[in-house]
Amino acid sequence: MKQLKVIIAGGGTGGHIFPAVAIGHALQRMKPGTELLFVGAIGKMEMEKVPQEGFRIIGLDITGFNRNNMLKNILLPIKLIMSAWKSRTIIKEFNPDVVVGVGGYASFPVLNAAQSKGVHTLIQEQNSFAGKSNKILGKKAEAVCVAYENMDQFFPQNKIKLTGNPVRHIIVQSSFNQLDGQQIFGLDPDYRTILVVGGSLGAKSINEAIDKDLEKIIEDGTQVIWQTGKHYFEQARKRAEPFGDKVKVFEFIKQMDKGYAAADMVISRAGALAIAELCIVAKPVIFVPYPYAAEDHQTSNAMALVKKDAALLVKDNAAATDLISELERLKKDDKKQKSMSEQLRKIAIKNADERIAQYIIDLANGIAI
Repeated sequence: MKQLKVIIAGGGTGGHIFPAVAIGHALQRMKPGTELLFVGAIGKMEMEKVPQEGFRIIGLDITGFNRNNMLKNILLPIKLIMSAWKSRTIIKEFNPDVVVGVGGYASFPVLNAAQSKGVHTLIQEQNSFAGKSNKILGKKAEAVCVAYENMDQFFPQNKIKLTGNPVRHIIVQSSFNQLDGQQIFGLDPDYRTILVVGGSLGAKSINEAIDKDLEKIIEDGTQVIWQTGKHYFEQARKRAEPFGDKVKVFEFIKQMDKGYAAADMVISRAGALAIAELCIVAKPVIFVPYPYAAEDHQTSNAMALVKKDAALLVKDNAAATDLISELERLKKDDKKQKSMSEQLRKIAIKNADERIAQYIIDLANGIAI
């Protein structure tokens, strides 16, 4: 039987990289011997993270348009031309059966090159509001795998596949219960636990709101796991010192499955990956969407859950005044917490990686999807 050859292109953030890696691992499980090649952007985190997962990656010298420093855009046209040329070379030399785009700078030139050569293409759109590149690529892609309903406003209805967003295997397969998680973090099992995460880089508005009202948060038998990101870590660490073991501060939590396990409730940004994970772990959540994401897609992502009574939302510019008061109301409403968890479980899709991998395999074999 012919060996399957697949290119997975894109990256830039964990929200693109983790789904890409999950799809790659699913393909190798379901179709042993699959040859995979990842294509990312030089200088972005995929160039480090993807090889750590055991995959080969090639980098394109490509960036986006810089609105803050126009001088940095001088070389952009040359980079776009060179990336397009290199993408065509990669397609020709690797000769893939299917090319998958997961979003990020490298996704467009590689999928565009594949489509111009008649190679099967599939898009994995993580967000509820599709970006401009994916909307363009979606016209020629054979399938667009999505995590939200009503995506026909962006893509042809007959190409849309509701697969969910792939998440890290360690989250899906986690066997840790709450007591396990609390013991790992050195927490008191008799206290309520709040997990605060603002993405890998942290979230200024969330950090400042927690900092401002930390006494209020913990006064009623509550403890906090606080992921701050690099820039706020030292300030948060000093702020937490008087509270001893009631406030655990981390720059970054590598074993997020254990953090989720320990928590009763979560405060989080609303990236597509975070939402997919929170649906699976089904912990009541307050989202504070990052307001500067493209097309404000984090707010759109969060609202898809809010409309189903599966989450609460506090706007970024209101976090200082509203976040902790919203948390206090939720802490007192056990019925609301239970209902939110039930709704999150209904939305969760645990095998998104395998659903997408199967579509890729079918495309390669010429099976209509």
